[in-house]
Amino acid sequence: MDSLPELAAKEASAHPPKALAHEEIYKVVLDMLKGEHGLCLDFPAGEGALAQLLKSEGFEVVCADLYPEFFKAGELICTRADLSERFPFDDNSFDIAVCIEGLEHIENPAFAIREFSRVLRGKGKLIISIPNILNIEERLKALFQGYTSHFKPITEKSLYRMSNEFPGRIEAALHINPIPYPELKYYLEKNNFEICKIAPDRKKSGAKWFYPLVGLIRLINRLHTSEYRRDRMLDELSSDEILLGGNTLLVCARKRD
Repeated sequence: MDSLPELAAKEASAHPPKALAHEEIYKVVLDMLKGEHGLCLDFPAGEGALAQLLKSEGFEVVCADLYPEFFKAGELICTRADLSERFPFDDNSFDIAVCIEGLEHIENPAFAIREFSRVLRGKGKLIISIPNILNIEERLKALFQGYTSHFKPITEKSLYRMSNEFPGRIEAALHINPIPYPELKYYLEKNNFEICKIAPDRKKSGAKWFYPLVGLIRLINRLHTSEYRRDRMLDELSSDEILLGGNTLLVCARKRD
C-alpha cells in the first residue's frame, strides 16, 4: 500500500496544478531570481504551479493561500493564510517572497506589503505582480470606457457569473484594487524596500500602432524640467516597461538591512 506522500505525489502527477498566471510571468519571476537562493514564500500560491517551478530551481518553498484545499503540488505543503490579515509566519523568516496575482484582489495592499517586509530578512527580495493599468492601451480604454481591462464594473450579473465559475472562492476572481505603479512604489519604499527592477510580462501586442501616441506623450513630458519629471515620475511612467508593456507589471524590490 502506498504511503500518504506517495499517494500525494501520484495525485499531483495525475492532476498537475494549473498556473495562477500565464507562462511569461513565471519566466520573468525566475529571471528576477537568478543567483538567489534560500527559503522562499509563495503567497498566494494558487494550485502550486509556480511553487513547483521554484522548487525545481533549487529553492526551499513555503506556500500560503486563502484556499489551500485547491492546492495540488502534492510534495509541498500550503498553509491557510489571508493577505489581508497578519501572516502566520515569524519575523525575518524568509529570504525571498513572491506575490503573483495577489494585491489586486484585496482591499488593503499596503497592509500586505508591510507584512511581507516583516517576514523577510534583511536584504530579502520581494517580487510582486500588478495589473499594468498604465500601459498605453489601458490608458486609452480608461479614457473612452471609464475602466481598464482588469477592472471592469462589478455588476450583479458579473458577480453571478464569477460565483458560478469560482464557487466558494469569489475573492480569487474579483479584481477590486487597481493599484498603480506609483502607489506600489510608495508602499514599498515606506516599508523599507528599494526597487531593483521592473519588467513587463511581455511587450504589448500591436505596440507599433501606438508608437505615434507614445512618441507624443514622451515629447510632451520632455517639455518639463528634469526636476518636475523626477517629482512626477514622468520618465518612469513613460518607460517601455510601463507604457509599452503588457497587461502585467512585475516589480522586484530588495529589503534594506
